[in-house]
Amino acid sequence: MVGGGLRDALLGRPVADLDVAVAGSAADAAGALARAYGAGRFRLSARFGAWRVHGGALPCAVDLTPLQGGSLYSDLDRRDLTVNALALPAGAPDGSTIVDRHGGMADLTAGRLRLVRPSALRDDPVRLLRLPRIAAELGFAVDEEAAARARADAGELARAAGERLMEELRRMVALPAPWRAVELMDELGVLTALVPELAGARGLEQSPYHHKDVLGHTLEVVRHACELADDPEPVFRSLAPRVAQTLAEPLGDGLDRRGALVLGALLHDMAKPDTHAVTAEGRVTFWHHDRLGEEQARQWSLRMRTSARLRDHLALLVRHHLTLGFLVHRTPLSLRQIDRYLGATAPAAVDVMVLSCADRLATRGPRTSEHAIRRHLVLAREVMAVHFQLADRGPLRPLVDGATLALALGTPPGPWLARALAALREEQLVGAVRSEAAAIRFAQGWLAAQADVQGLRDGVRGA
Repeated sequence: MVGGGLRDALLGRPVADLDVAVAGSAADAAGALARAYGAGRFRLSARFGAWRVHGGALPCAVDLTPLQGGSLYSDLDRRDLTVNALALPAGAPDGSTIVDRHGGMADLTAGRLRLVRPSALRDDPVRLLRLPRIAAELGFAVDEEAAARARADAGELARAAGERLMEELRRMVALPAPWRAVELMDELGVLTALVPELAGARGLEQSPYHHKDVLGHTLEVVRHACELADDPEPVFRSLAPRVAQTLAEPLGDGLDRRGALVLGALLHDMAKPDTHAVTAEGRVTFWHHDRLGEEQARQWSLRMRTSARLRDHLALLVRHHLTLGFLVHRTPLSLRQIDRYLGATAPAAVDVMVLSCADRLATRGPRTSEHAIRRHLVLAREVMAVHFQLADRGPLRPLVDGATLALALGTPPGPWLARALAALREEQLVGAVRSEAAAIRFAQGWLAAQADVQGLRDGVRGA
């Protein structure tokens, strides 16, 4: 028995899965283990000959891999951290027979992470993410030599496969306090290697409404997003259980919506370095960093090989993290305005609102008033309440279907029809249209207005 499962068992922590190094065929060992415990098995990696056995009477999943390097010593010498380079013979009654070639037991006692060898991170750059993740997970300190190697080798992260990086990020954002791992990534020089768009954010000053530079602000937003996701009550009060329940829903790529929120917080201002400008009056601006950020978030997700669903979700978070703040200046909002906001941010309205609040809480410069912060949080709570009210009501049943509407208006179906039905839905929602006849009359006026607008545009182009 080797690796993180053994490490956690020695620390008295829950063991999610156990790694076993096999002198021989891992497939044969997996078959024997599966039969003995009435469990299932499947191949984890054809390249490394690894198999997983799970279910049945097993208390946790067991991953079996042939010894790397031909012997147990060679296998342990190839590992990343000394606390992961321990071995216990299968069937040993206690820890008295633990194989410890690199001082891992002493490091466990000291709460310290050291590298097995100086090249450990460079040999597998994914370990550059694993180091801060394990440090945050265990509450261990990173040894100074390991930290120096991480800073020196951070650029190697670009060589790692996006899928493997996402697997480490998935485990990182699932931690109880993932912001600690994100901050440690920054301390180790790994954060800007993972998100190169943030490289220019360090030291990039903002307006007097901010108290930190762009990178410092980003790290603070990540922390507030984590804290709000875990305890929404301070902002959303009686709605907190529903907010928490929503963020706990599975999203994709092994992430729940809370985990995706952490990634969205990390990426939300990634385009600020590329949109930074200073006006003639000396005012710092980042015009349209939300729009450019949306595209950059998509490109980052492509590099990480995420699913299309997660890619779209992150892009939506980045694109609309400012929108609620703009609406603060238009309060009180009508149901029509709130519905349009919810439609623009669907299906991530809850997530976007939580991110918006985290962003607002992390913006406390000398020009920021507590009153402005309270107005933002009050509006978020009001809009969140409407969101859940509409969700409980369920989808509106249309007063007229598309085919009937096109026939009544004498206009062939086309792109206009979807827009007309959307406009009709809004009128029905606010109670302005209550019957099929009224819906058709509204659609007639709406279609005529669209023609007038198009005619005006054509006239302007002609002139």
